[in-house]
Amino acid sequence: MTDVLVQQMDLSREHVGHCSLDSLEEAPEGKRPPNTGAKLWGRVRSKLLRQKLDPQTVQTKNWHLDVIEMNGVKVEFSMKFTSRDMSLKRTPSKKQTGVFGVKISVVTKRERSKIPYVVRQCVEEVEKRGIDEVGIYRISGVATDIQALKAAFDSNSKDILVMLSDMDINAIAGTLKLYFRELPEPLLTDRLYPTFMQGIALSDPSAKENCMLHLLRSLPDPNLITFLFLLEHLKRVAEKESINKMSLHNLATVFGPTLLRPSEAESKGHLSLASDIWSHDVMAQVQVLLYYLQHPPVSFAELKHNALYLSTDV
Repeated sequence: MTDVLVQQMDLSREHVGHCSLDSLEEAPEGKRPPNTGAKLWGRVRSKLLRQKLDPQTVQTKNWHLDVIEMNGVKVEFSMKFTSRDMSLKRTPSKKQTGVFGVKISVVTKRERSKIPYVVRQCVEEVEKRGIDEVGIYRISGVATDIQALKAAFDSNSKDILVMLSDMDINAIAGTLKLYFRELPEPLLTDRLYPTFMQGIALSDPSAKENCMLHLLRSLPDPNLITFLFLLEHLKRVAEKESINKMSLHNLATVFGPTLLRPSEAESKGHLSLASDIWSHDVMAQVQVLLYYLQHPPVSFAELKHNALYLSTDV
């Protein structure tokens, strides 16, 4: 049996659906209509979304079984609700020699680099052969492939470049998302989270820009440099929207809640139902990243120069 992790736009990890592929059946005669697989998985994702918003599904801890058929292909899947404070919990790595779950400042200092090696390599591979892939970053990679890449980066395997060149591009995209998801704190930090929420809510465009750029200047250097690097990558991905179907808003929806979310202590205070995935906080997280994606490019040097100017202009 092969288990495939199914997520809806990576916006919520409150629910995990495991799809069993050992019940696939070939069409009895003739060729299967084109795009059957994509359409079928689209139905599965839609079904999962409807189920996870159903209050009855939320209240039960049992697995819910279902089957979807299309053009001779049958997919059996099961799902159950897991509270978000459990599924979003960040677990720091126990061995600080690793990469995943280790503070970004520790990794960059050890590697003597400005951006973690895992981020640079995954981005480079996506831009090399995945930028035209439909649904890049939205479509989940195979979990076992992602775990294999995670282990290779954690052990600093000499075979990592060969693995990257041979691996399915969605697994590489998934590895990049996993890295940011497993950071001990979000890339945009726990400390600044409340101010990001306040800044994005400002109605005056000038005040909003001043606030949002000031927040970037307030980030630790490794976080800021990595964030700016990721922003430029995502913009290049969105330039191929007509091919890959990934707009700036789609990319912000995928990455926003991963790069920016409340601390565990804060989130415990106001998490309740599954409908919370569409809450004001989550939508604001998406809007924060979208703001930076739509903003004219700004460099690390420009931000730091402006910060120095502001600090001496008193």
